[in-house]
Amino acid sequence: MGKKKPRPEPESLELPLAGVDSHAHLDLDDFDDDREEIIARAKASGISHIINVFLGPDAFEKNRGMFDSHPEISFLLGVHPNNADTLTDDALDRMRAHFKAEPRLKGVGEIGLDYYWDRVPHDVQKNAFIRQLELARELSLPIIIHSRDANDDAVATLVEQGFRDYPLLWHCFGAGMELAQEIIDNGWHISFPGPVTFRKTDDLQAAVARVPLDRFMIETDCPYLAPEPWRGKRNHPALVAFTARRIAEIKGRSAADIWQMAGDNARAFFNL
Repeated sequence: MGKKKPRPEPESLELPLAGVDSHAHLDLDDFDDDREEIIARAKASGISHIINVFLGPDAFEKNRGMFDSHPEISFLLGVHPNNADTLTDDALDRMRAHFKAEPRLKGVGEIGLDYYWDRVPHDVQKNAFIRQLELARELSLPIIIHSRDANDDAVATLVEQGFRDYPLLWHCFGAGMELAQEIIDNGWHISFPGPVTFRKTDDLQAAVARVPLDRFMIETDCPYLAPEPWRGKRNHPALVAFTARRIAEIKGRSAADIWQMAGDNARAFFNL
């Protein structure tokens, strides 16, 4: 048997320095051995900006210094629904103080509901969700949503709380056109991750085809969900180039066009 063909590297796509990874977790210990190299590869692959997500005030306080020499990395901060029981009054006060003091913090997230893992009672998740929504509104900050097996409740909560036409990004979108249309109709944005490149994701790809060009972003959610041809490996920001290439194929545009559009959308949304 012959040798397997080597996987292409993202630098080979030769995309312009205009891309944005709208959702990464570079502070996780998955990157402790090569974080600086990974950040350098992102730039070499055409990424001008990365949005790093800190999962709660403890993570922010511990890890924000990792990026002191990287002004191209901005931040999100929020308590994930799987940790909703940690959103004490003190935690919320610390988050508020950080948002007021740190201009690199660009939004509240990822926040929402997760019924897949079901680690925290639904009422506790919803209470934490609403309290963080209120914080975002108080501070006039964008919201980044995590929703897994909870889409109906997440949308209903947002509408009930008055967040139609609010700056809101639906992170790691993996559903079909029905949810995508609901998100668009409510005036929100959608971020597409690596699985859009997978086979047998027809519903997701149909949603990609119809989402307006001014309402989408692209993300890694690294170290998770690496796109083809790196599926199953550790994800990192440079690999978002392959997600952009597949979206371009679906939409009948050039990869460079989609790269630029997604980047422009992210820069406008996060005020980069």
